[in-house]
Amino acid sequence: MGGLREQAAPFVVSGPCGVAVRDRLKHLTSEDELVLRAVGAHQGALASGDLRARCADGLEHGADSWAARKRELTGVSSSRIAGAITKATHDQWALARRCQAAHIQNLAAGIKTLRHRLSLPLGEKGTKRAAGGYRSKSEWFRKSRRLAALEARHTAAVADWQAGRVRVVRGGKRLLNTRHHLTEARLTEGEWRQRWEAERWFLAADGESGKRFGNETIRVTPDGEVSIKLPVPLAYLANTRHGRYILTSRIAFAHRGAEWADRIAANRAVAYRIHLDTGRGRWYLTASWQRPAVQTIPLETARARGMIGVDTNADHFAAYRLDRHGNPVGEPHRFGYDLSGTAGHRDAQIRHALTRLINWAKRVGVGAIGIEDLDFTAEKTREKHGGRKRFRQLISGVPTGKLKARLVSMAAEQGLSIVAVDPAYTSMWGSQHWQKPLNTPRRKMTRHDAAGIAIGRRALGHPVRRRTAPPPHDQSDRAGHRTAQAEPGNRGCEGARPPTTDRPPGGPPPSGKRKRETSVSNTVRDTPSTQQRVHDPLTHTG
Repeated sequence: MGGLREQAAPFVVSGPCGVAVRDRLKHLTSEDELVLRAVGAHQGALASGDLRARCADGLEHGADSWAARKRELTGVSSSRIAGAITKATHDQWALARRCQAAHIQNLAAGIKTLRHRLSLPLGEKGTKRAAGGYRSKSEWFRKSRRLAALEARHTAAVADWQAGRVRVVRGGKRLLNTRHHLTEARLTEGEWRQRWEAERWFLAADGESGKRFGNETIRVTPDGEVSIKLPVPLAYLANTRHGRYILTSRIAFAHRGAEWADRIAANRAVAYRIHLDTGRGRWYLTASWQRPAVQTIPLETARARGMIGVDTNADHFAAYRLDRHGNPVGEPHRFGYDLSGTAGHRDAQIRHALTRLINWAKRVGVGAIGIEDLDFTAEKTREKHGGRKRFRQLISGVPTGKLKARLVSMAAEQGLSIVAVDPAYTSMWGSQHWQKPLNTPRRKMTRHDAAGIAIGRRALGHPVRRRTAPPPHDQSDRAGHRTAQAEPGNRGCEGARPPTTDRPPGGPPPSGKRKRETSVSNTVRDTPSTQQRVHDPLTHTG
């Protein structure tokens, strides 16, 4: 046991801190689309210029430079639009810095692995914790060249980090590279240009508590009327007072509509974003708002009504229900999904699988769902799993971050808690201790089903294995001690058994001699007994 790594304690995952709902802007007129495109392009150009100024400031940025940028933007838009643009710029710059730090860490991990493997003799076998030497001289030489390339990239990335330089592409680097591969993407230059411009538009506004309906720039009334405060250079496009433009489309949020209506009725802040799906040619409006921080329930409360342990795999969730004592109940359940195709398709598949999982959890009456606290960021390196391309694709395809965010948000709406556990050894120990005992002619347990039980038991605070195996033969119990799970704290069934006093029919006594005197037989004898019965008042029971 000394070689096992230390396991983190399970914890209740904090609930969602924000909400976002979306509805389609239907039946827009050509004039409406013209105004939306003009506003998006104008404010998108301002956002691009502001991002460039922020990146130029680097680590020298401060409150004075922020105020100067905001004043400059206010003159060509409005104070609220300027505030929204500068806030979005700072968020984008901070995200780029976090990605830069992760890139440096990934390069350092690859360099460390390469140096270790290059230092080993050719053909030396590795272990579970460290890779071995390379198989041939040619592979060793190629990896030495790759080490030099990674070291050069690492040096350049560290220099950028220290200087505060980041590289950001408004519209996305992937879409920018698609311009050079239009044939593979099945796009014309005009279609790509339309998509590129739409991604660089800026049609968003932060909410303001106390303002009418929670937002002064993009306002949505309770009956679904959408109006936009136009920037100063585009004020001539207004169709109502105070430089506002009212769209002909009406919206009605089918999901969380009551919660949204309560917020705007109380003039609480709601942020809005309008965007164009160029592939479908549809306009959408997204509303989002923050929720007050809610203290998570205690872990013991989450465990009170049992748990559902969920093992996350490349194409399905393997779930098993356990009672509060850690005993499996019923049959294993599997919720499949397909992670191929577009990002929208993958996201929809995850949502549908989680919906089925949560609905089942509500039907059986548990109070929490146990999942692994997965993080594959340190396991995707090409140097660590270079020869296992399918495995690298597998762990890269599992959307761990989005999955947890989706599950926490959807479970919170149904009153379910999420308990995250350390993923160490769950598949191995689950298969070792639970797969074979639960296999029956009618139930075919898989390794993933057994891992779900291990995850659920760890979330409940129980060890993964069942009970300690019975002692060997001829040591107090002749390997007959039962291994069923008992309630924690109830050890009455684990006491020493009474000594055996009777021998099997036709066999010798266990110890070679009798443990008690021979009792009088109750059978009818052919000859009368010569014994006399003596009445003892102390033992007579009447």
